[in-house]
Amino acid sequence: MPLLDFVMYTFLVVVGIQVIFYVLFYSRFAFSKQQRTTQNVVPVSVIICAKNEAENLKTFLPSVCAQNHPNFEIVLINDSSTDDTLDIMEEFKATYPNIKLVNVKSIEAFWGNKKYALTLGIKAATHEYLLFTDADCKPLSENWVSEMTAHFSQSKSVILGYGAYAKIKNSFLDKLIRFETLVTATNYFSFALAGMPYMGVGRNLAYTRKEFFDANGFINHIKVRSGDDDLFVNQVATKSNTVCQYSAASFTESVPEQTFHDWYRQKRRHVSTAKLYKTPHKVLLAALYISNFMFWLLAILLLATQYQWKIVLGAFLLRIIMQYIILGVSAKKLKETDLIFFFPFIECFLILMQLFIFINNIISKPKHWN
Repeated sequence: MPLLDFVMYTFLVVVGIQVIFYVLFYSRFAFSKQQRTTQNVVPVSVIICAKNEAENLKTFLPSVCAQNHPNFEIVLINDSSTDDTLDIMEEFKATYPNIKLVNVKSIEAFWGNKKYALTLGIKAATHEYLLFTDADCKPLSENWVSEMTAHFSQSKSVILGYGAYAKIKNSFLDKLIRFETLVTATNYFSFALAGMPYMGVGRNLAYTRKEFFDANGFINHIKVRSGDDDLFVNQVATKSNTVCQYSAASFTESVPEQTFHDWYRQKRRHVSTAKLYKTPHKVLLAALYISNFMFWLLAILLLATQYQWKIVLGAFLLRIIMQYIILGVSAKKLKETDLIFFFPFIECFLILMQLFIFINNIISKPKHWN
């Protein structure tokens, strides 16, 4: 078989794999309808762990304090900050009686480990239902607490939410960050709706104290400094206990990294935890990335040589059109429609960056919460 024949057939197989992912997984989220809430108003502990986040707390904590929910407390965890974080927390506590402070001092065994600080905060929480966000996040609705916790029930103990990033005009980095966030959210919502929840994001995530303590907290990955959100969800989330919450009123929004270097370092931390996912999740995610990479590599090669260009172009357009339709509908659900035009261009760049991150993480370990 001539080499280009082999390349073309490989390309067609890759396109087939991509179509399967879009039809069997991505379409589940794109064409799903948000489950109706149970209208279950439960007492909630909102948990925010902060390390040197004084300015962010001043900016974003008021929107958490102003939530329209009849019974919630805010557990603020100062994780050994060296700035004015603790002072700012105490100022807020003096104004809002539903704030509880947990001041964590580093100990040698858990130095710089966010999971240790979070564990102390969860133990200090009053309520069974826990809602997590970050110090640099703001809820996009005064009903965020109610929306994120309304699905809790005897059988539903893990709620996956969406943590968006703020839009910055004329910024390619912002579009890259938001596209990567959109794709990640589409992945974890789609897999969860397919009965295979594999991760969530700590910017907007809820679960019960019982779920936490039944799993012995973060003990299975306590030595891995990242993964307090995705690794824990990967461990405890199941088809029967997990709900996806993606109503607009349930979103949070964070400030994106301001430099490419900071974003790259952040993604190195995030990617480093994927190797600890359950085997079926690792296999599917690896197949997804490899097929994405091979799709663009082989398409460019075949179109450049014009080999069987009508067949190649037809397969290429099939996949691109499916992406625009299915990921476009997902972008509309998540209020990211301004990214739709840029899909193919940003995707190519992101695939290359993910390859560099993977190689870089093999060469040297990424830095974590510090």
